[in-house]
Amino acid sequence: MAVQPAVSTASRTAVVTGGGSGIGLAVAQRLRTDGRTVATIDLKPSSQDDLSYTADVTDRSQVDTALAAIRDRLGPVTILVNAAGLDGFQRFGNITFKDWCKVIDVNLHGVFHTIQAVLPDMVAAQWGRIVNISSSSAHSGQPFMAHYVAAKSAVNGLTKSLALEYGPKGITVNAVPPGFIDTPMLRNAETQGFLGDVEQNIARTPVRRIGKPEDIAAACAFLASDEASYITGQILGVNGGRNT
Repeated sequence: MAVQPAVSTASRTAVVTGGGSGIGLAVAQRLRTDGRTVATIDLKPSSQDDLSYTADVTDRSQVDTALAAIRDRLGPVTILVNAAGLDGFQRFGNITFKDWCKVIDVNLHGVFHTIQAVLPDMVAAQWGRIVNISSSSAHSGQPFMAHYVAAKSAVNGLTKSLALEYGPKGITVNAVPPGFIDTPMLRNAETQGFLGDVEQNIARTPVRRIGKPEDIAAACAFLASDEASYITGQILGVNGGRNT
């Protein structure tokens, strides 16, 4: 007999890290459109969002404080989307260990902190959805981004391990590695000359357009739904066919 979730669909609370801009913001907006109650965690939260909380995901005490405030206001957290991220562009030989640790800390350790912090809510509810935003660079590699690619590759591995461990508890864990997505992070990299010609990148994309944050949000919304209950441990690429 299937275990019935202890938390009703209507009362499910979602947390989106990195929800102040880019992909995280789009995910938060989409989940709200779908009827979820959504709180965001970001270093620079939106001033127009009264459900945004300031926290550095690399600092467990800040994560715990933000989540405690969210629980007090909205109840247990049963949906988590990890969209907080930090890129970096350096030749591998020039990456200092401090640089390496900073990128790993945000992109991998931040995911560790937030997942571990919300899991008790999901286990108690016997229902949970975790979606980790990784990167298509984990499939293809990317020059001058060794630390970033290493972190995002580790997120994919963590996703698969947790899916096996927590599936019996009614919790699914999946990852969405975005492709070439039009975000402030991408445009900043373009300005610094790290991406080459954007139009050439679009021309190499089979669907012949740059991705939008809303494309990633749509995938996350599905994976966070009841309909995706038989999908876990998967790496769902949203990349316009650039990586298959």
